Amino acid sequence: MDVKHLSSFQDFSPEKLRKHNVFQSERFFLDVYCLAPGQAQKPHHHGTSDKVYVVLEGTCRFRVGVEEEVHTVGAAVFAPAGAEHGVTNEGPAPARLLVLMTPPPEHA
Repeated sequence: MDVKHLSSFQDFSPEKLRKHNVFQSERFFLDVYCLAPGQAQKPHHHGTSDKVYVVLEGTCRFRVGVEEEVHTVGAAVFAPAGAEHGVTNEGPAPARLLVLMTPPPEHA
């Protein structure tokens, strides 16, 4: 049985957000994103992939389409395929997000 503890994914970088892969197959990926204060994932989209962000720690501003909202621990934010989306840690503390995408994004 392959078991990982989300609490072990705590590595932050001063340069940019860190993405830590937890699990991946041809059908999905599950990552933990670690964002220091001020770090962001720029708005982008995936034509055929749905994404879910779950806030594990901290507070972040999420953008999905034209909507922007601030969410904290326990919130799950859905970005459907084709919708522009991004996230920013505007808070004073580090943030960690559990991120699920299915299917994994297309690679050029």
